[in-house]
Amino acid sequence: MAAIRAELAAIEPARACCRAATRAGLGDAASGRARSPVVARLAVRLEDATLVGPGGATSRSEPSFEWGTAREHCRMAWLRGRFLARGSLSLADGRTHLEFVVPPDEAPVLEARLAETGLPVSGRLRRGRGVLTSKGMEQVLLFLRRLGASATVLDIESRLVTRQLHGHLNRVVNAEEGNIARSVNAATRQVRAIDALAAADGLGVLSGVDRAVAEARRAAPEATLADLAEDQLMSRARVQRALARIEAAAAAAGDAQGRVDR
Repeated sequence: MAAIRAELAAIEPARACCRAATRAGLGDAASGRARSPVVARLAVRLEDATLVGPGGATSRSEPSFEWGTAREHCRMAWLRGRFLARGSLSLADGRTHLEFVVPPDEAPVLEARLAETGLPVSGRLRRGRGVLTSKGMEQVLLFLRRLGASATVLDIESRLVTRQLHGHLNRVVNAEEGNIARSVNAATRQVRAIDALAAADGLGVLSGVDRAVAEARRAAPEATLADLAEDQLMSRARVQRALARIEAAAAAAGDAQGRVDR
C-alpha cells in the first residue's frame, strides 16, 4: 500500500480543474489530517485550491466537487484524492482487498461513483463508519491503473504471475512424484507376484506372452510400462494386461496353496 500511495501522491495534475478535484477528494486530509507524510505533502502542493479575495488576499477553502458535471479526468482526479485519503489495499495469499472507509452518509454516494467507473463494491457499516469493499482482482487493478498507479500495478501483476507459475510448478512436481510412487509400488507388487508364481512352479501355466513379460519385469524392476513395451515389441496396453493376468494368477495360486495347507 505504501508504494501505491507514494506513486499516486507524486502525481500533480497539469490542469487546474484536476488539481482542485484532487484536493476536494483529499477532503480532511488536505486540512492537516493526512494518513501519511506523502499525502500531506501533496495537499500542501495543491495550492490551486486557494481563493483570491479582495485586494489580492488569499484564503484557504474546502473545495467542492460536482461529480455530475465533471469530466472524466476530473472524476479520476477526485477518486485519486479520495483513495489517498480514505482507501487501502491488501494483497495476501493471492487475494485482493480494496477498501474505502468513509462517513456513513458518504458511503452510498461513493459506491455509486465507483460503480460508474467500473469498480463494483459492497457496502456495510463498521463501528459507525461506511465501509466499501471490492475483491475483484481485475477490476481493482484496472481501477488503480486508471488512478495513475501504473508502475505499482505492473509490479503487482508481475508478482501474481510469479506466484501462479510457482503454484503450477509445484502441482506438476507433486503430480510427477505421485506418478513415480504409483509406478514403483506397481512394479514392486508385480515382481512379488512373479516371484510367488516361480516359487510355486506356476510360471509354466502362463501364456508365451505373459511369460515373456514376466521375465522382462524380473530383469528390469525399475522399467516403466513404456520401456517394457518397447523391449518386447508390444503395445503398452498389452503389457499392462499381461501384468494384470500375472498378478491374478499369483493370487489364485496363493489361494490354492492356502487351501492345501489347511
